[in-house]
Amino acid sequence: MERLPITTEDREALGRFLGNLVDTSILTRREIYDFLDYCDLMSPKKGEIIADIGQVGESLFFVLDGQGCLMAQLPESEMEIGKILPGEMLGEMSFFDRKPRDIRLRAGEDTRLLRISRRMYDRLRLERPLLAVLLLEVALISLDHLYRRTSADVAQLNRYVHRTGR
Repeated sequence: MERLPITTEDREALGRFLGNLVDTSILTRREIYDFLDYCDLMSPKKGEIIADIGQVGESLFFVLDGQGCLMAQLPESEMEIGKILPGEMLGEMSFFDRKPRDIRLRAGEDTRLLRISRRMYDRLRLERPLLAVLLLEVALISLDHLYRRTSADVAQLNRYVHRTGR
């Protein structure tokens, strides 16, 4: 996965992006920029594996542009089972519970990610605990979005199955 330098223009855009995720009234602009010092900007190619089945999450990702695709491995193929949209996290479940992944994470088209590695997250927790707490809040919100989308999909499938009598 290609790692990109974070330019001054990127810092401004990423600052606005992060400001949409957390209550920036309690943060200074410098604190938001400080968070970016713990991160890498990544640009995977479409279809590139971001994290694979069986791996324990050593990085956590924010989807800036494009999408992350959640892929299940079938006996002879792969099947997309979900998408992670801009403004949401990718890889947070395995990152926080430290259990091997059950699904593969692939990049969609024109995807850009903000990545924080476990090592940098551990530093963030020690050096900037307020930022670490805000990161956890964003993780909870991201998981909530995924859960609600999944619940809506299951409800729609259930209505279809009961309506058609299958």
